[in-house]
Amino acid sequence: MKQVLIDAYGTPWEVARCAEVEDVGAPAADEVVFDVLVFPINPADMWFCKGSYRLKPPLPATPGAECVGRVTAVGAAVKHVKPGDLVINLQRENWTQKRRVKGDDAIPLPAGIDLRQAAMVRINPPTAQLMLSDFVDLKGGEWVIQNVANSAVGRLLIVLAHQRGLRTVNVVRRPELAAELTGLGADLVLVDGRDLAERVSQETGGAPIRLGVEAIGGAATGRLADCLATDGTLVHYGSMSGENPEVGRSNFIYRGVRLTGFMLGRFLSRRSPEKIRAIYADLAGQVMAGRLYAPVDTVYPIDKIKDALAHADRGGRNGKILVCPNGPI
Repeated sequence: MKQVLIDAYGTPWEVARCAEVEDVGAPAADEVVFDVLVFPINPADMWFCKGSYRLKPPLPATPGAECVGRVTAVGAAVKHVKPGDLVINLQRENWTQKRRVKGDDAIPLPAGIDLRQAAMVRINPPTAQLMLSDFVDLKGGEWVIQNVANSAVGRLLIVLAHQRGLRTVNVVRRPELAAELTGLGADLVLVDGRDLAERVSQETGGAPIRLGVEAIGGAATGRLADCLATDGTLVHYGSMSGENPEVGRSNFIYRGVRLTGFMLGRFLSRRSPEKIRAIYADLAGQVMAGRLYAPVDTVYPIDKIKDALAHADRGGRNGKILVCPNGPI
């Protein structure tokens, strides 16, 4: 079977290759085997190839945080999925034609879901959802502020917050993004800058903002912290700048602002397998209803992985780059 391997860390399209490897074999009693139908190329996958991600397994290694697959075989102890079911996989190493995983790591999805959208369900939608629910008990009408609002997580957070009756302040770098984000349900779209806190206060009428979500790091973290109410919480879930968060100590000492972090796996691990499946069942239902959607730019076959990675690194794309390991879908 075909599988993507990296033999060294470096430029993704230079170090990744499509290789022939042994089949995964039959499942044990507590395992599931599935064909990988589609996988996306995420920023974390690019960092993995470069060696700058938090995980650096022994080489050769296979990237791939997400995929959607169709079950081909299940072990005798697995009861929640059966052959023919669509699944996503909570484990990594998904840039391959087949996977064999523990049964609890195979999360069922409803039949008929758009496979391209299903391939992108595992990480970004629950990240947005859990950041809205697990830190601050927000009530309808309250404000949330986020930067990187035009990212995949940012767009999903706008939609999910709007569904809950929450209002969002969305910080971007380019003013031309405002119309598109407003169309998703954004209440305010502001361009980042030194006077961000003053403009946020003016535009919201001085409303207290108890939750902030940010993924840039550096001084951008501090600008979002300045926008929060006393005792507000700022959730740091990424660092596009590559810099550690910089927050003035007065926010901590005098205003009691809390800076904390989010990693999806850590927050899912606090939940039972049944609760995890329920989260994804809800999100998959919203995908099928058209309420959650992520744009797709181009779909590649697995043997064109180098071209796919180079494309994923270019600016000006109109959505995610996807790969179909077992032929067109």
